[in-house]
Amino acid sequence: MPTGADASSPPGALPSGPPPGALPSGPPPGASPSGPPPEVSPPGPPPRAAVPRDYRLLVPRDWFRIDLTQDRWRGQLKTFVDRQAAGRGVSADLTRKVWSTLRNTAETGRTRGAMEFYLLTTSDDGGMPASLLVSLVPLGRTPADPAAYAELLELRQPEEGGPQREITVVDLPAGPAVRVLGPTSLDFHVHMPGGTGYLMLAFAAPLTGMVGPMERLCEAMAGSLGWVE
Repeated sequence: MPTGADASSPPGALPSGPPPGALPSGPPPGASPSGPPPEVSPPGPPPRAAVPRDYRLLVPRDWFRIDLTQDRWRGQLKTFVDRQAAGRGVSADLTRKVWSTLRNTAETGRTRGAMEFYLLTTSDDGGMPASLLVSLVPLGRTPADPAAYAELLELRQPEEGGPQREITVVDLPAGPAVRVLGPTSLDFHVHMPGGTGYLMLAFAAPLTGMVGPMERLCEAMAGSLGWVE
């Protein structure tokens, strides 16, 4: 096999290319290529995330679920209240108070995009249960940027009155969220992909307070949130 040549060349043939001593074609070393440089288009905006079809949320089995998108939600709520009072010697007045408060919470939530209502009995006397209200909040006048949304909520605190709440922006597996912690409540306003709004997880623990194991449980539930594309 000839050395220094293509293996397909006949014996004694020279490699193709310029003759010995000839200069290579093209501009001399260091010279710029002829003609204007090619135009480079500026990078466009990153593709927008797809709007999710649904969400996933892990809720313990002992939380009673009420589907607020169905007309039968009042019957489901009545089932929970009756079951909580059964066999505990709960007074009729307390049962009516619990029913009325939970019904008003559900009705108000439905006018604000609430879809699911979860309830957990936390006492033996049939008192007010812990709850989770899941709502879809379109942007509207709500800032799309979670940091700006947190600032807006801070400004509203004096107007709303009540106890001071701790407002921060946190990163959940599902995305950035505005976290609002009060003495008996914990809210997560989770920014949804696609810029459609926020999914709000509103936890309440009127008897135990939002401390210790209850706070950690609610944090874990919020951390389980995921999107279905």
